[in-house]
Amino acid sequence: MTRIASFHLVRERPWRAPLAMARLGTDRLRLRRVDGLVFWRLLGTGRGDDTGPSADARRTALFAVWDDEADLDRFLVESPIARRWARGDEDWHVRLRGVGGHGTWRGVDPLAGLEPGSSDGPVAIITRADVRRRSWRAFRSAGRPVNDELHRAEGLLAVVGIGEAPVGRLGTFSLWRSMADARRFATAMPEHRAVVARTRREDWYGEELFARFEPYGSSGSWSGRDPLASRLAP
Repeated sequence: MTRIASFHLVRERPWRAPLAMARLGTDRLRLRRVDGLVFWRLLGTGRGDDTGPSADARRTALFAVWDDEADLDRFLVESPIARRWARGDEDWHVRLRGVGGHGTWRGVDPLAGLEPGSSDGPVAIITRADVRRRSWRAFRSAGRPVNDELHRAEGLLAVVGIGEAPVGRLGTFSLWRSMADARRFATAMPEHRAVVARTRREDWYGEELFARFEPYGSSGSWSGRDPLASRLAP
């Protein structure tokens, strides 16, 4: 078996927003019983494409690692969670192969054992960190200029802020036209470079992860479109 990963973004209808937040808790019980699901995190999301500390009560996300692709296929057809997603206001799904990275997520390396992917086309990137309580104010103040810089970056296709309870477990999921575009943002944008240096110097994070993926299959819509529709082979 060769492991793959997936990312799912789901937006509920307005009147179901309270239920969406409640299911961040209740769906955990169902996911623990899903065959072939070896790692997963249920996530809240920020408003729109804002990567700063904000919350969209109607939109949630799931990052998952599967023993093989058949397990993901079965989940999307048979799981009551996936069937509910399809009845929502909007849902988007992407399949991911590993392209490298470093760090852990709640003590687990989610890249371990993933099917290797290619970095020749579009790339998906997850960044996340557990921000130390003493660093929370500094993190918040530094986030706005980096968010503004990110949205001016050449090659950014889409981005969403992600987070977990309790406060301070934050990250991003982003799609880029190419690995070169993603690297250019990481190394050439001055606000981003300054914040990365400051996080190291002041030890802001208790845990962090930087993970790169090849997105090789997507479906559904994200803010009214599939940002990968014209970039992946049918």
